[in-house]
Amino acid sequence: MNASDWPISTAETHRLTVERVIRAMRERIYQPLSLEDMADVAHLSPYHFSRVFHNIIGVPPGEFLAALRLEEAKRLLLTTSLSVTDICFELGYASLGSFTTRFTQLVGAPPRHLRHLAQDFTPPALESLHNSNTYSFCSVPVKGCFLGRVSVPGTFTGFVFVGLFPKPLPQGQPIRCTLLSTAGRYFIKCVPDGRYYLLAVAFPLVEKHEEFLSPDAGLLLGMSQEPLLIHDGKMSGQANLLLHPLCLTDPPIVFALPFL
Repeated sequence: MNASDWPISTAETHRLTVERVIRAMRERIYQPLSLEDMADVAHLSPYHFSRVFHNIIGVPPGEFLAALRLEEAKRLLLTTSLSVTDICFELGYASLGSFTTRFTQLVGAPPRHLRHLAQDFTPPALESLHNSNTYSFCSVPVKGCFLGRVSVPGTFTGFVFVGLFPKPLPQGQPIRCTLLSTAGRYFIKCVPDGRYYLLAVAFPLVEKHEEFLSPDAGLLLGMSQEPLLIHDGKMSGQANLLLHPLCLTDPPIVFALPFL
């Protein structure tokens, strides 16, 4: 093996290690899982594992696991008749109050309210999304605009969410967002100066809201690997995304898409 092969080999080994740990997180979603437990799965020291995970995923392993658990809480809330209390303790939260507060902050709506929203949810008519400004969310008149392109493999019929988040996890309300009738160019206006991660999710047209939460839902996702910057109203960074089917290392979609 040439010396030039080592970085690629090491990077691939680290990615496979992180995928193994994320698989264990999902398999043990209802069980306590400490940093030491995850490091044991990775066959690394806790310190080294935490650094490797953060380098590949962009957030610490504990934060990623917490997002996975909120994603599972959202799924249980929308696909079962379990009470909010049952879901809370099923996923290991210490109190209903802390669970409800955390869920509301990072999902975007209180648990019971989200359940009602999903029950009344109707996918938007594609003809109503004739341009990317139809559903652009912009509440503060700040200088700056965000332009880019979302591409999908093959053919796709459905709507596409594009949003800006402060972290490489789609949780909490997006800083700004827009909704498209198809892949292609997008425009987000009124973006304040800052450092953002770009997320795009393509939702196929389905009959029931539960289908959006199925592993076989056909969702396509893309997220910027590096943060994008808006400074003095001007954008820098890669604003184009090629979407792909969900994979293990993709961030959990904690924000209540597409129901909010």
